[in-house]
Amino acid sequence: MDMSVYESIKRLADAYATRLKQQVDLRIEEMKADDNSHYLLYRVLGFSNDEGRLIDLYQNKGRFLYKYAGAFLEEAAIACMKHRFPEAAKVKIPNSLGARPRTFEIDCLVNQLAHEIKWRDATTDGDHITKEHTRIQVIKAKGYKPVRVMFYYPQREQAVKIQETLETLYKGIGGEYYCGDGAWSYIEKMTDIDLLGILEKIAQSRE
Repeated sequence: MDMSVYESIKRLADAYATRLKQQVDLRIEEMKADDNSHYLLYRVLGFSNDEGRLIDLYQNKGRFLYKYAGAFLEEAAIACMKHRFPEAAKVKIPNSLGARPRTFEIDCLVNQLAHEIKWRDATTDGDHITKEHTRIQVIKAKGYKPVRVMFYYPQREQAVKIQETLETLYKGIGGEYYCGDGAWSYIEKMTDIDLLGILEKIAQSRE
């Protein structure tokens, strides 16, 4: 394992963990002043006040955790790309097929490979397919190959169907689609960095 890469991602993880704790601690403090009259409905539906308090607490913690977990993993993956390809960059390209949005963002452009990097995508919105189809058409017209890298596959049926459609769209336009184990393998193949191994080592250091 390249220790310089490990230390870089470890510092990134530490920074995200610190910011996450600050946000959670702030929200917990704010919740002390919340109006909890809605606990009446919880009790009507069979949940005690204590259970309601914990549900609200972890719902708030979960919102922050999902946001920070996703942002961290996406930034860590891009960091691996930039370590291997210093010229890799986040770029915006104009929407050549419509007025909205005015531009599309490529998370990490490496030579002609336009990477869309997601930690997961649990959307069930059909409009998501239309927007993504337009995005990859614009990328293709620009002369780039769209590549989608998603580390965690959704589990709900409708969200899975959306991903299956997106995979078909990517491959149909000549792009590439990687998810789950394939996403981790793609990053390692592209960068010679075992990102999954690094994250497992960091997680062990927290225990």
